[in-house]
Amino acid sequence: MRSIRLESVSKLFHGEVVIDKLNLEIPSGKFFALLGPSGCGKTTLLRLIAGLESVDKGRIFLGDDRDITNTPIYKRTINTIFQQYALFPHLTVFENVAYGLRLRNLTEKEIEKKVLSILKTVRLSGREYRNITNLSGGQQQRVALARAIVNEPEVLLLDEPLAALDLRLREQMLIELIDLQEKFKTTFVYVTHDQSEALTVADRMAIMNADGEIEQIGTPKEIYEFPASTFVAGFVGTTNILKGILKIEEGQFIFESQNLGDFLIFSPVKKSWMVSGVECFLSLRPEKIMITKNKMEGFSNHLKGTVENIIYHGQSTKYKVRFANRKTLTVFEQNEEHFPHEYIDYDDEVNLYFQKENVVLLER
Repeated sequence: MRSIRLESVSKLFHGEVVIDKLNLEIPSGKFFALLGPSGCGKTTLLRLIAGLESVDKGRIFLGDDRDITNTPIYKRTINTIFQQYALFPHLTVFENVAYGLRLRNLTEKEIEKKVLSILKTVRLSGREYRNITNLSGGQQQRVALARAIVNEPEVLLLDEPLAALDLRLREQMLIELIDLQEKFKTTFVYVTHDQSEALTVADRMAIMNADGEIEQIGTPKEIYEFPASTFVAGFVGTTNILKGILKIEEGQFIFESQNLGDFLIFSPVKKSWMVSGVECFLSLRPEKIMITKNKMEGFSNHLKGTVENIIYHGQSTKYKVRFANRKTLTVFEQNEEHFPHEYIDYDDEVNLYFQKENVVLLER
């Protein structure tokens, strides 16, 4: 397992800049997710690391000091799993997995031992000699994983590998990917535009914006709970974004919304831009809001509005609440009881409560 370091890496296609002076460090032995909207340059970045595309400017390092910027693909000890798997349809499961080992001129005994062992790990024992075309999508994905891991790469790149699978199978494969990474301790780099996938698998993650810039790097919890920008807050999960003015009175932060009034805010760190009178944004996650028709005590902030929309998700219910100025907020309520004591319906007048610690102030 090795870390990956990109220093001021740039890539152009037909004169258009796709990646511009990007710096990124991917830690060794971790499950690292690269998350961003379609077209932001995620796959291009992966292909640069793999050696499938050439770097126009900058350098890429494998480990602390091995410069692989111009190293051929076959010398990089990096394997890639693509969205379409790229399996050989005319070969059996065993021969697909053994293909890379044969190129290394291993003995048949060594090949058999390694292939059977990895197929057992990915739960494909008993299917060694089946044709690829006779396998389900999930089984084909496991073959692709086995073929990539059997060569013991120092880094495994995964380019939206589950995009072709249905939701239930995708959730199952995510857990299997986590188990494989923990077993082999290989550095996994997982590219996706699906924030739920990234939050599920990653030890650390980087968020790229539509311009190919990295907005934030951190653990899934850090990024979800403390987004660095309105883009990150809105792209990773669901949030309510309010625009307003920050006021600081006797050390207390107050957010003055242009539409909804004043809210008490707690910020554990006072950043340099946090001065009284500055225009800024507030991010409030829907699940951090309590919705009720009753009056409650002990909350920092309170709003009153009317239920405009209700969507039942099984484990939770999503409400859209409208206020007198036509502004709306989204609220998620966990469905904890079979027979809740309070029933909220369309057009009901409701109270929204949230604590000052449950909001995040953002400069942009």
